[in-house]
Amino acid sequence: MPLIELGLKAIPVDVELDTLNVSSTKLLEVLQKYPLKAFFLTNLLGFCDDIDEIKRICKEKNIILIEDNCESLGTVYKGKKLGNFGIAGTFSFYVGHHMSTVEGGAVCTDDDELANMLRLVRAHGWDRNLSLLEQDKIRVKHQVNSTFYSRYTFYDLGYNLRPTEVAGFLGNTQIEYLDEVIEKRNKNFLKCANGIYKYGDFFYPVRYDHIDFVSNFAVPVICKSVEIRNRLVDLCNNIVEIRPIVGGDITSQPFYKNHTKDYSGEFENPNAKLIHNQGLYFGNNPEMTNAEINTIIKIFSSLEK
Repeated sequence: MPLIELGLKAIPVDVELDTLNVSSTKLLEVLQKYPLKAFFLTNLLGFCDDIDEIKRICKEKNIILIEDNCESLGTVYKGKKLGNFGIAGTFSFYVGHHMSTVEGGAVCTDDDELANMLRLVRAHGWDRNLSLLEQDKIRVKHQVNSTFYSRYTFYDLGYNLRPTEVAGFLGNTQIEYLDEVIEKRNKNFLKCANGIYKYGDFFYPVRYDHIDFVSNFAVPVICKSVEIRNRLVDLCNNIVEIRPIVGGDITSQPFYKNHTKDYSGEFENPNAKLIHNQGLYFGNNPEMTNAEINTIIKIFSSLEK
């Protein structure tokens, strides 16, 4: 949505069916037709594909790589945590994520220029959250009188996206337990995956053996037909809360069709469409009990009866 709001052409990139994420192969297919300037990559549900190769391609072609790591906080791929491959990684602390401040999130970057711009943009465009050194630089550059006008000088377009002190307290309190929470999510996922993904007659396999550590947000299941998905929806009714896999195929969403009429018909994303039509997920959280996990596995395994 921000890409469209900025007047940019939002080009969708299809995902791989076995990882639910964009691969370097899918990215290269799109680059044959569209010279991308920036790539906003979502690490879906705690998974990734060959993000190291994606990073190499982006560097080689001078494409800005930004990671949406809202659902994958703590996942490790080839010794590096997701969110560290692009110029920045975004994290959500909304209810239900790995940690919660009720609303809000964070952006992590080691790029000083971007960090300063983020601090400006989140607070109306003024410099109050910059370091004293950076404040001096920007005030000298714009010839601002630091004793009178500086606190009410707006250097760029900005918003009011500052976290509240209550949100900050909630976040700082949870950080102490974050490793424990992530470890529990990993164990829950592996139990569910081992109990469900073996039913190959009903579900497409989800591959994660290339990932060092999966910090799972929710457990995805891609059914081999719409009929199987519908049966599962009925079986889970009033027992297990299930949802479509995130936003599904974004190109099928009304906002995308309405705001990209000039080019939305150009794209075919067969894997995203299949996941949209035949996929579902159920939540993972550190409070899940073995009894609850066994109930979920029992429901999904009942398809073979």
